[in-house]
Amino acid sequence: MTRARTVKISERIGIRCSSFIWIALVLMVIFLVYVWCHINITGLNYDIAEEVKFKDRLLKENSELKMEIQMLKSPGRVEAFARDQLGMHYPDKEQVIVIK
Repeated sequence: MTRARTVKISERIGIRCSSFIWIALVLMVIFLVYVWCHINITGLNYDIAEEVKFKDRLLKENSELKMEIQMLKSPGRVEAFARDQLGMHYPDKEQVIVIK
């Protein structure tokens, strides 16, 4: 083998190794980006699950508060509160003045 031929072969091997290294680097970067995306998506899914639970708790609390409002606004309860707690009573006929 001549020296020129040996140099050409070593250049080809160097080019092949260089190409292989670049391809390997590109594939590793692609793989790392894929893993990073997958980890972020998993984290977002956990966040979404937490927010859905929080929303359900708020809806339940809202429903309970609406029911409590209806109970507190009921005429029978208001009348009982006025009579028992505030000492109020219905006026006599003489106490009522009709304005026309």
